[in-house]
Amino acid sequence: MKLTHLLALSGSLLMSSTAIADRIQQEPIKPIEPAVITEPEKVELGKKLFFDPRLSRSGFISCNSCHNLSMGGSDNLPTSIGHNWQEGPINSPTVLNSSMNVAQFWDGRAATLQEQAAGPIANPMEMAFTHTLAIDVLRSIPQYVADFEEIYGTPEIELDHVTDAIAAFEETLVTPNSRFDLWLKGDDKALTDDELAGYRRFKEIGCVACHNGAAAGGTSFQRMGVVEPYVTDNPAEGRYAVTGKDADRFSFKVPTLRNVELTYPYFHDGAYWTLEEAVDVMARLQLGQQLAQSDIDNITAFLKTLTGDQPDFSLPILPPSTNDTPRPVPFE
Repeated sequence: MKLTHLLALSGSLLMSSTAIADRIQQEPIKPIEPAVITEPEKVELGKKLFFDPRLSRSGFISCNSCHNLSMGGSDNLPTSIGHNWQEGPINSPTVLNSSMNVAQFWDGRAATLQEQAAGPIANPMEMAFTHTLAIDVLRSIPQYVADFEEIYGTPEIELDHVTDAIAAFEETLVTPNSRFDLWLKGDDKALTDDELAGYRRFKEIGCVACHNGAAAGGTSFQRMGVVEPYVTDNPAEGRYAVTGKDADRFSFKVPTLRNVELTYPYFHDGAYWTLEEAVDVMARLQLGQQLAQSDIDNITAFLKTLTGDQPDFSLPILPPSTNDTPRPVPFE
């Protein structure tokens, strides 16, 4: 190849790369990048703990029960089912891409994934254990003791070690390579005309004011029902439960729209089962927009392009209990 041809090709590639960078910079939603795993042993331990139901009083409920990694990191129920078949007070948010959230839980009461991981274990309506008893279970299992000692340098398993390992695993649960990400990175054939029309309408009516960034949400708290009140029987009061400020009443963390076609039913009360309904409700209540059915259909089509690569790994083989392991209490 002649030098002039090489220079022309080089210039073309440079322009293409610049155009892609400009597109990414200009769009309110950014691509998700694959997880970078620097401590694989800790991640593997966290994966075991995430799937281990022995951290619950019944020996039946694990983190994966409500954040099912085969179902978009949620449980596809209006509100989750906990110990003794108790119905929880709120919809279970997806654990996928949760490391990108400004805080954890709908009301943001946990600042980090590590802090969040401790909550359900001791919640009487969820796993219904105590932290002390959960640690006793782990200390009774020699393989867990060896794993913790190798990673944390001590055989004395502590709650901070448990939640740190679970958080390390959850940080790997990102979902890159959605069709929308491919479009952002220069593949103009990744989206259909209807999907692109939906994205344009999504931006025009103002959805991106809250649903932006790599996770397309999760970075702010907003009042549910700005233009019209949101009618629900659910008693949750949102951020008010944490701050006690009237201005925060009925203010919830904006959910991520990544993988949203998988995480039905929608909103903190799980009241709406279809994306079309959710789009219509949000447009009316938050933005004062009465959308045409074609707009609803196109925005819904766009939202489905946000589904990325789902977590793909071998299920952990959990170490066996011993004669000293505290026995579960399935029903009371």
